Amino acid sequence: MTGKSDLPREAEQRLRWPLRLTLLGLFAERASRAFWPLWSVLLVVLSGLFLGLHDQLPLEGFWALSVLAVCALGAALVVGLRRFRLPTRADALARLDDTLPGRPIAALADDQAIGAGDPASEAVWQAHLSRMGQRLSAARAVEPDLKLARRDPFGLRYMALLVFSVALIFGSVLRMATVTEMAPGGAALASGPTWEGWVEPPIYTGKPSLYLNDIDQAELAVPEGSQVTIRFYGGVGELTLHETVSGRTQDVPAATEPAQDFQITQDGELRIEGVGGREWQVVAVEDAPPEVEFDGPIEMGEGGQMEAPFVARDDHGVTGGQLRITLDLGEVERRHGLTIDPEPREAIVLDLPLTISGDRRDFTELAIDDFSEHPFANLAVKAELFAFDHAGQEGLSAPQFTTLPGRRFFDPLAKAIIEGRRDLLWNRANAPRVAQVLRAVSHAPEDIFRSETAYMKLRFIVRRIETRVEIDRLDDAAVEEFSAALWDLAVEIEEGDLSDALARLRRAQDRLAEAIENGATDEEIAELMQELREAMQDYMRQLAEQQGEQPQQLTEGEMQEMSSQDLQDMLDRLQQLMEEGRMAEAEQMLEQLRQMMENMQIVQGQGQPSPGQQAMEGLAETLRNQQGLSDEAFRDLQEQFGQQQGQQGQQPGQQPGQQPGQGQGQGQPGQGQGQGQGSLADRQQALRNELNRQMQNLPGAGTEEGDAARRSLDRAGDAMDRAEEDLRNEDFAGALDNQADAIEALREGMRDLAEQMAQQQQGAGQEGEAMGQNTPGTSRDPLGRDLGENGRIGTDEDLLQGEDVYRRARELLDEIRRRSGDQERPSEELDYLKRLLERF
Repeated sequence: MTGKSDLPREAEQRLRWPLRLTLLGLFAERASRAFWPLWSVLLVVLSGLFLGLHDQLPLEGFWALSVLAVCALGAALVVGLRRFRLPTRADALARLDDTLPGRPIAALADDQAIGAGDPASEAVWQAHLSRMGQRLSAARAVEPDLKLARRDPFGLRYMALLVFSVALIFGSVLRMATVTEMAPGGAALASGPTWEGWVEPPIYTGKPSLYLNDIDQAELAVPEGSQVTIRFYGGVGELTLHETVSGRTQDVPAATEPAQDFQITQDGELRIEGVGGREWQVVAVEDAPPEVEFDGPIEMGEGGQMEAPFVARDDHGVTGGQLRITLDLGEVERRHGLTIDPEPREAIVLDLPLTISGDRRDFTELAIDDFSEHPFANLAVKAELFAFDHAGQEGLSAPQFTTLPGRRFFDPLAKAIIEGRRDLLWNRANAPRVAQVLRAVSHAPEDIFRSETAYMKLRFIVRRIETRVEIDRLDDAAVEEFSAALWDLAVEIEEGDLSDALARLRRAQDRLAEAIENGATDEEIAELMQELREAMQDYMRQLAEQQGEQPQQLTEGEMQEMSSQDLQDMLDRLQQLMEEGRMAEAEQMLEQLRQMMENMQIVQGQGQPSPGQQAMEGLAETLRNQQGLSDEAFRDLQEQFGQQQGQQGQQPGQQPGQQPGQGQGQGQPGQGQGQGQGSLADRQQALRNELNRQMQNLPGAGTEEGDAARRSLDRAGDAMDRAEEDLRNEDFAGALDNQADAIEALREGMRDLAEQMAQQQQGAGQEGEAMGQNTPGTSRDPLGRDLGENGRIGTDEDLLQGEDVYRRARELLDEIRRRSGDQERPSEELDYLKRLLERF
């Protein structure tokens, strides 16, 4: 074959647009590869002009950068021209032909070189050309390769594009016109002098910049501290600036200086004299200082924390603040260890919290911190608030004189230790007195200390303090060490290591009695009452466990009975008396409560059970019977498969179901089994009838929960019917599945009924039982809560808590998996175990 340059007319028509687009793509590809340095440099230069950087440079610097920019552009242009090759039509055809199978374009451009004149050879050639011509229909324009990563590994082109984008957003194309003013005899000289001016307020104000050329009004109000920029173009001296707003007295540039910058610090005049001049009366709007004040008294929060509410405001937003607390020495009661002058201590400085999502121009917050261990705790102090703004201005609140909140101790021994610690921190000269007082307090430990460990710790601390005093080495580190040790010991004595529930209850009662005697705030009363409630709950739980193992033997005269609601009402009444200040009555009630807790059993209600409780008891009994029936069906299933295996190994003359060597006098399991099957089916039917009877008297009709309970029990009844049919047909596997469905539906119905009963009792304002009441012989805890029984949804407490739940579930699941892996078990049993694994 020989080549030719022209394509058939039909091929030219098919390739017209793909060829043109491919040629255009080749041009873009070669141009980008050759000239990317040129347009990168051009974008950087234009960015500088748009941003007005030439206005900020001295004339010499501007001309130096201009020469450098021109050289860079020229070099980039020369390199680009040397690299660039204009794509031809042949280049486009070759690239397009490379994307087609068999290179049909080259084939159509060829001539037949061998066999010309031979009809057969020419026919083959024409068929080849026709096939190549058909492939042209798949021709598509080739996408150009515009990736320049290999030629620009540092991404310089992207940097240039980024700078240019910033210039377009924050700059102005009009600033390019000022370049001509930089040249001597430029257009500005020809058209006369001109000027430009800008006023940029501080960023924190959020106000926009002002272009003075567009402002016609005579009076101009701007924030104080705004930056003014003035530029004169034209002959030097033709325009002059006169201003009295900056207050400058030193290093003032000449009025004819082409570039001037200054800040507005005061009201005054701003005037540009000359051709096109302007004049403004500038009003400097002062930045108001921030304001801050207490939004209420400083109070003690939970655990002795200090809570200081405050309000802060500023015209442009508060940037920060502090709470400074100093000792109010004049109001401190100077007695005991506080009679001598205190050691100098720095003020407490606490950074104020700022609102995160709100408006910082006006907000309310709460400063919280714990100063219980600080030497100023529970002493008279002076508190002041400070607020700061963006301009560095400071706002001060009116002082608040109060007592610095801190943790209070109610145990007499712990309180004495804390007072000794306070005296030691007040002035280390109190160390001998502190050691003497603590030694006297611990003189008879058997009557004061409940723990020998606490006694030994206190004696050790006292000896160390005395040793330090004797050698005169009571430095700051030693004082800090002793204060920390005394604090830890006081907390240990106050809270104690009360693992025993009764001891913890007695301890909570003792602390509450101390609070009644010495006085306490409402917050402290609420905290101590909560501690008493928790201790009482722990004691009841422990007593319930003891009763479950060995029931208490109480005579009828010793037994006291009260409901859980009566106990709760008694605790609420005790707290109310304390908050009202009726401490004598509160102390009497606390003593009554103490005596009652020593010897009592509490039940959860009296009288006849309600219809809802009776229904719950009946359903619980039905659930237990259904579970027992399911267990018996499973045992019969195992016996049936064992009998089938025995029949497979039966000897000649042996009766069905008879083991080898067994006599004829032994009974046949089949007979007993048939009777068992009939009995199971009959019992399942009786259980279904009992459920129907219970549903007729089911309460809660018309309520959402009551209707849901009825639907669940209907599903349970249907499952029981199917189980009965399976039992009569000796399909034990199917019966077990249906019985499992019935058990689950029964549980759901009981849950729905319990919710309906709970809502009904809440609506009546009563505190009832959500799960019904057991018979008198069932086991209860001291508050009358059921300890659990077969068939119930559960007790009022979790039988397994924490990791025990997951451990027990894992053990059951592992046992099911172990049995399912035993291939010697009957296939029906393995199928049942497999269904259990799929369900759970």
